[in-house]
Amino acid sequence: MADPIDPETLPYRPCVGVMLLNTDNLIFAGQRIDNTAEAWQMPQGGIDDGEEPKEAALRELWEETGVAAEKVELVAESMDWIPYDLPPELLGKIWKGRYRGQKQKWFAARFLGSDADVNIATEHPEFRTWSWMGPEELIEAIVPFKVHVYREVFREFDQLLRR
Repeated sequence: MADPIDPETLPYRPCVGVMLLNTDNLIFAGQRIDNTAEAWQMPQGGIDDGEEPKEAALRELWEETGVAAEKVELVAESMDWIPYDLPPELLGKIWKGRYRGQKQKWFAARFLGSDADVNIATEHPEFRTWSWMGPEELIEAIVPFKVHVYREVFREFDQLLRR
Protein backbone atom coordinates (compact mmCIF):
# COMPACT_ATOMS: atom_id res chain seq x y z
CA MET A 1 0.00 0.00 0.00
CA ALA A 2 1.34 3.43 -0.95
CA ASP A 3 2.11 5.96 1.74
CA PRO A 4 -0.57 8.62 2.13
CA ILE A 5 0.25 11.98 0.59
CA ASP A 6 1.27 14.63 3.10
CA PRO A 7 -0.41 17.81 1.88
CA GLU A 8 2.11 19.92 3.79
CA THR A 9 4.77 18.85 1.27
CA LEU A 10 2.76 20.08 -1.74
CA PRO A 11 2.39 23.63 -3.06
CA TYR A 12 -0.83 25.46 -3.89
CA ARG A 13 -1.83 25.78 -7.54
CA PRO A 14 -1.96 29.47 -8.59
CA CYS A 15 -5.47 30.20 -9.80
CA VAL A 16 -7.93 33.00 -10.50
CA GLY A 17 -11.66 33.31 -9.96
CA VAL A 18 -14.27 35.70 -11.35
CA MET A 19 -17.36 36.95 -9.56
CA LEU A 20 -19.42 38.07 -12.56
CA LEU A 21 -22.33 40.35 -11.59
CA ASN A 22 -25.31 41.07 -13.80
CA THR A 23 -27.46 44.24 -13.70
CA ASP A 24 -29.59 42.72 -10.91
CA ASN A 25 -26.41 42.18 -8.86
CA LEU A 26 -26.72 38.43 -9.11
CA ILE A 27 -23.65 36.24 -9.56
CA PHE A 28 -22.94 33.89 -12.47
CA ALA A 29 -22.71 30.28 -11.30
CA GLY A 30 -22.20 27.15 -13.35
CA GLN A 31 -22.95 23.57 -12.41
CA ARG A 32 -19.81 21.52 -12.99
CA ILE A 33 -20.01 18.98 -15.79
CA ASP A 34 -17.42 16.64 -14.20
CA ASN A 35 -19.26 16.14 -10.91
CA THR A 36 -22.39 14.08 -10.34
CA ALA A 37 -23.16 16.10 -7.22
CA GLU A 38 -24.94 19.45 -7.41
CA ALA A 39 -21.57 21.26 -7.53
CA TRP A 40 -21.95 24.89 -8.58
CA GLN A 41 -19.18 27.46 -8.77
CA MET A 42 -18.10 30.77 -10.19
CA PRO A 43 -15.69 30.70 -13.16
CA GLN A 44 -12.15 29.90 -12.06
CA GLY A 45 -9.01 28.25 -13.30
CA GLY A 46 -5.25 28.01 -13.29
CA ILE A 47 -2.82 30.72 -14.28
CA ASP A 48 -0.62 29.76 -17.23
CA ASP A 49 3.16 30.25 -17.07
CA GLY A 50 4.02 33.91 -17.72
CA GLU A 51 0.37 35.00 -17.50
CA GLU A 52 -0.76 37.84 -15.25
CA PRO A 53 -3.75 37.11 -12.96
CA LYS A 54 -5.96 39.70 -14.69
CA GLU A 55 -5.24 38.14 -18.10
CA ALA A 56 -5.93 34.68 -16.68
CA ALA A 57 -9.26 35.87 -15.23
CA LEU A 58 -10.46 37.17 -18.60
CA ARG A 59 -9.20 34.04 -20.39
CA GLU A 60 -10.88 31.69 -17.90
CA LEU A 61 -14.11 33.67 -18.12
CA TRP A 62 -14.06 33.29 -21.90
CA GLU A 63 -13.09 29.60 -21.81
CA GLU A 64 -15.81 28.67 -19.30
CA THR A 65 -18.70 31.00 -20.17
CA GLY A 66 -18.12 32.26 -23.70
CA VAL A 67 -18.26 35.81 -22.31
CA ALA A 68 -15.72 37.96 -24.16
CA ALA A 69 -13.52 40.52 -22.41
CA GLU A 70 -15.34 43.43 -24.07
CA LYS A 71 -18.58 42.26 -22.39
CA VAL A 72 -17.19 42.80 -18.87
CA GLU A 73 -15.70 45.55 -16.77
CA LEU A 74 -13.25 44.39 -14.11
CA VAL A 75 -14.12 46.50 -11.08
CA ALA A 76 -12.22 44.94 -8.15
CA GLU A 77 -9.43 42.54 -7.25
CA SER A 78 -9.01 40.63 -4.00
CA MET A 79 -6.36 42.10 -1.73
CA ASP A 80 -4.70 38.75 -1.13
CA TRP A 81 -4.60 35.23 -2.49
CA ILE A 82 -7.29 33.05 -0.90
CA PRO A 83 -6.16 29.43 -0.44
CA TYR A 84 -8.11 26.24 0.00
CA ASP A 85 -7.00 22.67 0.62
CA LEU A 86 -8.40 19.70 -1.22
CA PRO A 87 -10.27 17.21 0.94
CA PRO A 88 -8.34 13.94 1.59
CA GLU A 89 -10.44 11.96 -0.91
CA LEU A 90 -9.32 14.28 -3.77
CA LEU A 91 -5.70 14.78 -2.71
CA GLY A 92 -3.39 13.12 -5.22
CA LYS A 93 -6.22 12.50 -7.69
CA ILE A 94 -6.57 15.83 -9.49
CA TRP A 95 -3.91 18.07 -11.07
CA LYS A 96 -1.75 14.94 -11.37
CA GLY A 97 -1.32 14.94 -7.59
CA ARG A 98 1.04 17.93 -7.70
CA TYR A 99 -0.94 20.35 -5.51
CA ARG A 100 -2.53 20.40 -2.07
CA GLY A 101 -5.20 22.84 -3.23
CA GLN A 102 -5.35 26.25 -4.85
CA LYS A 103 -4.46 29.80 -3.94
CA GLN A 104 -6.84 32.07 -5.80
CA LYS A 105 -6.75 35.71 -6.82
CA TRP A 106 -10.35 36.86 -7.26
CA PHE A 107 -11.75 39.52 -9.57
CA ALA A 108 -15.18 41.14 -9.52
CA ALA A 109 -16.57 42.01 -12.93
CA ARG A 110 -19.70 43.78 -14.13
CA PHE A 111 -21.41 41.94 -16.99
CA LEU A 112 -22.10 44.42 -19.79
CA GLY A 113 -23.79 41.95 -22.09
CA SER A 114 -27.04 40.00 -22.10
CA ASP A 115 -27.79 36.39 -21.25
CA ALA A 116 -27.51 35.65 -24.98
CA ASP A 117 -23.77 36.43 -24.70
CA VAL A 118 -23.28 33.49 -22.33
CA ASN A 119 -22.35 30.24 -24.06
CA ILE A 120 -21.21 27.39 -21.81
CA ALA A 121 -20.94 25.03 -24.82
CA THR A 122 -17.30 26.04 -25.18
CA GLU A 123 -14.43 24.08 -26.75
CA HIS A 124 -13.76 22.34 -23.41
CA PRO A 125 -17.03 22.72 -21.48
CA GLU A 126 -16.83 22.87 -17.69
CA PHE A 127 -20.48 23.55 -16.89
CA ARG A 128 -23.63 21.58 -17.74
CA THR A 129 -25.95 24.47 -16.90
CA TRP A 130 -25.72 27.96 -15.43
CA SER A 131 -27.78 30.44 -13.45
CA TRP A 132 -27.66 33.85 -11.80
CA MET A 133 -27.61 33.41 -8.00
CA GLY A 134 -27.45 35.50 -4.87
CA PRO A 135 -24.46 35.06 -2.55
CA GLU A 136 -26.27 32.93 0.05
CA GLU A 137 -27.79 30.70 -2.63
CA LEU A 138 -24.33 30.16 -4.10
CA ILE A 139 -22.83 29.42 -0.66
CA GLU A 140 -25.43 26.66 -0.30
CA ALA A 141 -24.55 25.23 -3.75
CA ILE A 142 -20.73 25.23 -3.59
CA VAL A 143 -18.76 22.15 -2.56
CA PRO A 144 -18.11 22.28 1.20
CA PHE A 145 -14.32 22.65 0.97
CA LYS A 146 -14.71 25.95 -0.94
CA VAL A 147 -17.34 27.57 1.29
CA HIS A 148 -14.77 29.60 3.26
CA VAL A 149 -13.30 30.91 -0.03
CA TYR A 150 -16.69 32.11 -1.25
CA ARG A 151 -17.51 33.71 2.10
CA GLU A 152 -14.20 35.60 1.94
CA VAL A 153 -14.81 36.69 -1.68
CA PHE A 154 -18.31 37.94 -0.82
CA ARG A 155 -16.99 39.70 2.29
CA GLU A 156 -14.25 41.41 0.32
CA PHE A 157 -16.59 42.44 -2.51
CA ASP A 158 -19.46 43.30 -0.14
CA GLN A 159 -19.78 46.92 -1.35
CA LEU A 160 -20.30 45.72 -4.92
CA LEU A 161 -22.88 43.14 -3.86
CA ARG A 162 -24.90 45.80 -1.99
CA ARG A 163 -25.09 48.21 -4.95
